[in-house]
Amino acid sequence: MLVVFSTFPDEATARKICAALVEEGFVACANILPQSTSIYRWQGELKEEGETLAILKLPVGGFPALEEKLTALHPYKVPEIVAMPVAAVNTKYLAWVRGV
Repeated sequence: MLVVFSTFPDEATARKICAALVEEGFVACANILPQSTSIYRWQGELKEEGETLAILKLPVGGFPALEEKLTALHPYKVPEIVAMPVAAVNTKYLAWVRGV
């Protein structure tokens, strides 16, 4: 199982894209956490922006398809798509995630 983090410019955009990802079977679940602050350097400038964080859950083998779809849907030129493997998970939850 993988957990993927992706940030969006606002909650409405995150909801729209995450709903499509779940509906189309790219992820089992998306948690949307509004009101995060990102501090980063972009094109030589220090930026501070309000963003919405989405946490996506999917089977390991689904990452390439998710990355392609999320990149196509995402409004950012360089979207954050960061995947981390899950070291331990409830077996029933894992079975549900794999059912995607």
